[in-house]
Amino acid sequence: MVETAGLVLFHGAGGDRDHRIFLRLEAELESMGVPVARCNFPFRQRGPGRRPPDRMPVLVQSVLSQVEEAADRWGKTPDQLVIGGRSLGGRACSMAVAEGLAVAGLLLLSYPLHPARKPDKLRTSHFPDLGCPILLVQGSSDPLGKEAEFAKHLPAIPGPVTQVWLERTGHDPVERTDVTLVAGVSSWLSGPLASGFGAC
Repeated sequence: MVETAGLVLFHGAGGDRDHRIFLRLEAELESMGVPVARCNFPFRQRGPGRRPPDRMPVLVQSVLSQVEEAADRWGKTPDQLVIGGRSLGGRACSMAVAEGLAVAGLLLLSYPLHPARKPDKLRTSHFPDLGCPILLVQGSSDPLGKEAEFAKHLPAIPGPVTQVWLERTGHDPVERTDVTLVAGVSSWLSGPLASGFGAC
């Protein structure tokens, strides 16, 4: 039995709510009875095209409002939902959780541990404030964070962290890894950790 009441997803800087991975996750999870909300950030709500992402406070506020909207739509509360997303989307969700948003779990797909070619500019200062179950799905060749780098910083997270590493994959998951990625998320949501879901 899946314990979460729903999954709310946010895209990365160059994507939108219709990312291939989001569509595949939605199809799989809704077949398991888990509703999925695919959300656009404000900069993408203004339409297609190359636009710079909103600043982090705007992104975090968007996460807060859209998670609340999804919870209301499903007749749930945010602490019954898992939230997350790809790259910038996952980072914004983790910041929202660190700032006090109570959710059941956090899904981080291609988390940008640091900017490309700037390994000293870490995005980890909020890690000690992440207390809920986390699933990290990362490409083994991701220039924004490799396995050895994550190994140094994940211990700062007090909540349980499950890791899925996609072999020979960079920051943008290639289609051949879709099955592994979707299976990893589905297994995490319905496996032993599900019984430990609780508000961060």
